[in-house]
Order: sequence, then structure tokens, then C-alpha cells
Amino acid sequence: MLQVLACGAVVFPGLFFAFRKILPCVFKHWSDADVVLVSERLVSSIHAVMATTVGVIVVSSCRESVINDRHWLTTYFIIWYGAPYMTYDIFAMYLSHYHRFRVKGHEDYKRHSLKTVNSFVHREFLLVLHHIALLTILLPGTLFGRGDQGDFFVGCLFLTELSTPFVSLGKIFIQLSLQECWLHKANGGMVLLTFLLFRIAVFPYMYWVYGRHYGIPLYSVPFHLPLSINLGNLCILAPQVYWFVLLCRKGYRLYRRSRMPDSPPASTVTDNSKDD
Repeated sequence: MLQVLACGAVVFPGLFFAFRKILPCVFKHWSDADVVLVSERLVSSIHAVMATTVGVIVVSSCRESVINDRHWLTTYFIIWYGAPYMTYDIFAMYLSHYHRFRVKGHEDYKRHSLKTVNSFVHREFLLVLHHIALLTILLPGTLFGRGDQGDFFVGCLFLTELSTPFVSLGKIFIQLSLQECWLHKANGGMVLLTFLLFRIAVFPYMYWVYGRHYGIPLYSVPFHLPLSINLGNLCILAPQVYWFVLLCRKGYRLYRRSRMPDSPPASTVTDNSKDD
């Protein structure tokens, strides 16, 4: 088990620190905060591509019987990469927070301390809570609480990561001063589209597939499932809806600003938004 966990536990921190060494050599004018932010986003994108690929494989392999069909990648990916990535990402988010405020000259950020950790948790409380809930509730539940059933639905949850590379790409466009590029604007549209389809609409889709399997209407599915499953899905869905509303509001503000004469360059629909 330790050997399995070491795989993801080495890959993601290793990539993060490798990017931190390489990026300053390429972009010499970037600050430590810029380098850490882009490094974090690149690693997030790599994990998202891996998770999405696994999701496509599992979903396409378990379509005949969405309840009983199994695929070995489901459990292996959670153990090898899911849990280690969530642990690493909390650390990477803290480093990004720390360097961002250190570059701004805050006195409390001259060195790491309990105060900087508390400030990070306070400012990013929803994200930290989201990661901890995934580590302590969702991932153990998918490993030990399914009774060797439901790989199809776990694969659907892997697909929620599809929006992450577009969110990360928006940040990278900003770092490269490409806010006005049409690719950046198209990427903002892809953020909203993939977020809506794969982080929100995927939940009613899973309920519909479950209902079709048992021959029951969609509105009856929640009453057919254990309360713990409904509550778990609600806890995952609620922050996604909240973040999507924030993205839509920001996108609308940027659209209005871009229509005004002599308006400053719009940042992005993904600015200051973190996708998990």
C-alpha cells in the first residue's frame, strides 16, 4: 500500500518543484508568486487530464450494467493518484497564497508561521474544506462503501475534472499578458461550458442513468437511494453551483466592461477562481 501511495505522492510534488525550477529560467521577469501560481496550475492540469482520461475509459467500459460493471482503473486511480493529489494540492495552494502575500510586502509573510497558515485557511476556507471532505469522506467512501458496485458513477465523477485545464489556462494567459487574445476569450467560454456540463449537469445525468437502469422515473431516484448518497452528492454539488455563479457573474462584469469605451483590459472569467 505504501508503495502504491508513493506513486502519486512523488509524481505531483516532483512535477511542482520541477516547474518551479524551470519556469524562472524561461520567464526571468516573473516573481516567486507568479512561478508558484503557474506551477500549481500546470500540475492541476496534468492531474485533470489523467482523471478525465480515466473517467472516459471507466464510463465507456461500464455502460452495459452501470451498477455491476467493474474496471480496475477506478480503485487504482483513487489510491495511486486521487488521495495523494488532494493532499499535495492543499500544500501547493498554501504556497501560492504565501508567496502572493509575501511579494506584496506583508510583514507577517517574511517566513512561514502558524499565522500564515491560519490566514490561508481563513481566506480559502471553502476550498480547504472541499479538499479535506474529499480526502476524509468521499475517497474512503468510494473505496470501501460501494460494495464493489458503481464504477460507472465514480468514472462520471472523474469527468468533473475536465474544466480544470481551461481554468488553469486562463491564469496562464494572464501571466503571459494575453488577456486580449481571442484564444483567451474562447477559453473563458470553455470554462463556463465545461463547468456547467461536467460539474453540475453530470449529477442529474447520473440520477437519470440510475433511474433508467432500474426502470424508475428521475424524480423517484433520490427516494430510491440511501440518504448518505444523496447528502454526499449534495455536498459535492453545492460548492460547484456556488463557484459557477461566481464565474457567471465575473464573466458578465467583464463582458460589460469590454463594451465600454476606453475600458481597462478584462482579466478573465477564471481570474481568482480555483477549480479542485
